Amino acid sequence: MKLSIVITTYNRLQLLKRAIDSAVRQTIPCEVVVADDCSSDGTQEYLNNCREKFSESGKFRFVYHRNEVNSGHAATVNAGVLNSTGDWIKFLDDDDYLAPNCLEEITRAIALRPQAVIVSCMAAQINEQEVELSRTPQLGAGLAFYTPQADIHYGMLLELLPFGTPVQVACRRDVFLQTGGWDSKLDTNCDDIDSWINLAKFGDAIFINQCLAYRTIWQGACNHKFSLSRRLNTNLVMKEKIYALVNEKHHAHIPALKDIQNYLKLHWLLVALKQKNFQSLNNIMFFSSPAIFSWQAWRLLFNALLNRRNSNSAQIQKYVLIK
Repeated sequence: MKLSIVITTYNRLQLLKRAIDSAVRQTIPCEVVVADDCSSDGTQEYLNNCREKFSESGKFRFVYHRNEVNSGHAATVNAGVLNSTGDWIKFLDDDDYLAPNCLEEITRAIALRPQAVIVSCMAAQINEQEVELSRTPQLGAGLAFYTPQADIHYGMLLELLPFGTPVQVACRRDVFLQTGGWDSKLDTNCDDIDSWINLAKFGDAIFINQCLAYRTIWQGACNHKFSLSRRLNTNLVMKEKIYALVNEKHHAHIPALKDIQNYLKLHWLLVALKQKNFQSLNNIMFFSSPAIFSWQAWRLLFNALLNRRNSNSAQIQKYVLIK
C-alpha cells in the first residue's frame, strides 16, 4: 500500500518548511505532494529547489503542483489529491505537522481493517512556539479501533465520533475522488467535515488513540476569518446532511432534527459568551432564543459534554484493532 501526504499551502513559507520536514521524516516511504495556491512569498522558488533536491536523493517521490490562479483551500486540496499517486491520502495543512511515526501507525491499522475508507488519530493543539495547549481525547478502548459504516453517521450526528481536522485524517484516494472531493462553496468553513461525511458512505472508520499530529492554534488560522454566526449556519447544514444519512438501525432512538439544531444554537451561544464576542452573541441570540427554553437541547448539550469526557458509548459499535 502506498501513501501520499498532500500538503496545501498559501503564503506561509516558514510554516510550510516545518510541515514538509515532518513529511520527509516519516519512518516509512511515502509520496509528498505540495499543492500551492499561487503563493507570492517565495514558496515557488523554495519548492522548485525541494523538487530538485529530493529527486536526486531518490528516497521518495516529491511532487509540486502550483495553481495558475489563487483558487481557495478546497480547490487546492483537490488539486493535490489529483496530482498524487498513493492508495491513501494523508492530509496536511501548511501550519500543522506530523509525528515521525504517523504513517507507520496508520498503515498498521489499515492492514488490520481493509474495509476502512477513513482514518483519524489524536492530535495535540500547540501555539506558535510549539508549546502544547491541549490534546484531543482518546476514543474508545485500545490503541486503535474501527467502527462499521452503519454506525458512523449516527456517531457523527451525536458527536461520539469526531474525525477532527485535516491533520488528523487520512482516506482512500479512490473513494475521495468518487465523492467529488472538497466543496469550494464551503472553503475552510466545514469543507473538511463535509468530506468526512461523504467518505463515510463507503466503508468503515478507524480511530487511532495515539497522538500522531500537531495542529497550530494561532490568529492566522483560516477558520478565524469566519464569524461565529456563519460557522453556526454551516454547522446546521452539516448536521442536516448527516441526519439524512443515519442508518435505519438507529432511527428508533435518534433525536429530532429540531432538537439537534437547537443544541447547536446553544453551543455557539456559549462559545460567543466564552469569547466575549458580543456582536456574534447578539446575532446568534436573535434567531436562537427558542433554543434557550428547550430542555431537549440542553440535554443534548449536557450529553455532548459527557461524551467528550467519556468516549465509551454503547450506542455505536467499536471494535478494537490494536490493544
